[in-house]
Amino acid sequence: MSGWYELSKTSIGQFRFVLKAANAETILNSEHYTTRAAADGGIASVQKNSPLDERYEKKTTKDGHPYFNLKAGNHEIIGSSEAYSNDAAREKGIASVKANGPTTVIKDKTLPVL
Repeated sequence: MSGWYELSKTSIGQFRFVLKAANAETILNSEHYTTRAAADGGIASVQKNSPLDERYEKKTTKDGHPYFNLKAGNHEIIGSSEAYSNDAAREKGIASVKANGPTTVIKDKTLPVL
């Protein structure tokens, strides 16, 4: 089984998505979007850019934990990882986004449950 996207709404009505690995672990968090169409565009951008090495920006938090941002071709951040305990863990996170990012499976959590 491969990963998937979960699309949801925030408490203030904005849209966001997360990319999940096959083990259901969140591996990438999106920015917040004001419209569903913009969030769908963000997912499409991750699908397109996640396989490309040059789209990953490796960073460190103020307290020294490694993380990464995935950037689009226009250099805008389309998703960020969690903070990792070490560089090797961050590299595994990047590899997981590369492997799972192209998926077309989207679980829409914005629809009301009937």
